[in-house]
Amino acid sequence: MATQGERPALRKPVFIKVDQLKPGTSGHTLTVKVVSSKTVLQKGRPAATSSARPTRIAECIVGDETGVIVFTARNEQVDMLQPGATAIIRNAKIDMFKGSMRLAVDKWGRVEVTEPANFTVKEDNNLSLVEYELVHVVE
Repeated sequence: MATQGERPALRKPVFIKVDQLKPGTSGHTLTVKVVSSKTVLQKGRPAATSSARPTRIAECIVGDETGVIVFTARNEQVDMLQPGATAIIRNAKIDMFKGSMRLAVDKWGRVEVTEPANFTVKEDNNLSLVEYELVHVVE
């Protein structure tokens, strides 16, 4: 228990590899290299409503030495995740999109660019190409 004036000890993040990601899971921290980035949505707002920011969404192929996955980057994350960049993705979750996995970070997660990693991305193991089927178990 933390005494008055002390902050509780933060848990050290456990880094995992791309091939350990499973549907319906969250809280992942991983170091990835960006293979490619493609903007899929760019909505600008008229200057009159300056309080609303434009929305940008890009699908980035990110990965490590075990495989790659599509990461859905939003707004400022799009600028950070340029091809060739190495990033630490903290508290990421797996979203399902048309039966396939997508890695994403919501307001509780974080993306930060870091020193270039010294691994080669295994691009022939794309986890987002694996199609999952929702199975209802009846007992």
